[in-house]
Amino acid sequence: MQAALITDKEKIEFVEFEPSDPESNQVVVDIIFCGICGTDIHSYQSPGPAWPSTCGHEWTGIISKTGSEVTRVAEGDRVIIAVPPSCGSCPACLAGQMSKCQTVLTAMVGRGPFETPHGGFAEQLTIHHGRVVPVKNPGLTDEQAAQIEPAAICFHAVRATAPRLGDIAVIQGAGPIGLSALQWVLAAGAGTTIVVEPNETRRNLALTLGAHHSIDPSDAREFVAELTGGLGGDVVYECAGIPATVQSAVDLARRGGRVSLIGLAMGDAPMRPREWLNKEITVSAALGYTHEEFEMTMGYVSDGRIDLDALHSGTIDLADIAETFAELATGQSEHTKVLVRP
Repeated sequence: MQAALITDKEKIEFVEFEPSDPESNQVVVDIIFCGICGTDIHSYQSPGPAWPSTCGHEWTGIISKTGSEVTRVAEGDRVIIAVPPSCGSCPACLAGQMSKCQTVLTAMVGRGPFETPHGGFAEQLTIHHGRVVPVKNPGLTDEQAAQIEPAAICFHAVRATAPRLGDIAVIQGAGPIGLSALQWVLAAGAGTTIVVEPNETRRNLALTLGAHHSIDPSDAREFVAELTGGLGGDVVYECAGIPATVQSAVDLARRGGRVSLIGLAMGDAPMRPREWLNKEITVSAALGYTHEEFEMTMGYVSDGRIDLDALHSGTIDLADIAETFAELATGQSEHTKVLVRP
């Protein structure tokens, strides 16, 4: 069996792995779809290999084998990769901070007992049973199921830094994360939404999904200032994951405004601390989600309140993954969310 791994900057290789039987606490999942994430593209553009466990971390599939101790899922179950429930025994849990469980964080980054030799860009993956959640709603399509994980990340972020009713909310970036965040922001009650995105196709998609305004970054400061009478946005969601856009998020916020960092910038970000101070900006950051939020996200998607079908722009075979990564890395691709069919 071959798995696609990012082995160096702008280099994807197919590595041979022997199919393995699960250990007592593991399951074998036959992958149906695995989404290409913005973090995958950032890793592809960075020197050195990507962490194998997280190279392809948005997938859905069918359990084909279970370990002897596994009882919460069974062979034949359709599942999605997620985080396990809070463990109840780590220092954070024992301090009553269940939402900051260290076991969940370890799972999120594919370390410790949750580490795997490759991700979901393969026909099969053997993984700890705690990292899979059964899809109980038959109305959730396989394509939607493969996009639940990034949608849950956005739900977690917007839930943590929710717009107040009537707020002017700015979303930087209209990739899959930004477009998901837009929908959660609308659901949470924002009064006006402004999406900032250089790609015209994605700007138009943002309008289709309910954005009130969708503008090019070169026009953002002037547009937001004019719309708000010179104040700036009440809350800015940074979803582009580019170092330079961390400061621009603060630039677009009003004095006393809030900035939520959702996109993962791989490098150090230039910033002007004096402006952060003068504006009395409140900055929050969001990584991952809780098990509860993952389950809630599936509910929102299955009943149609969050539209993931609009984000799915194409499906490719595993053999075409290197070519697709190269296209997405240009930043000029017409694709939004690409699913890989191993």
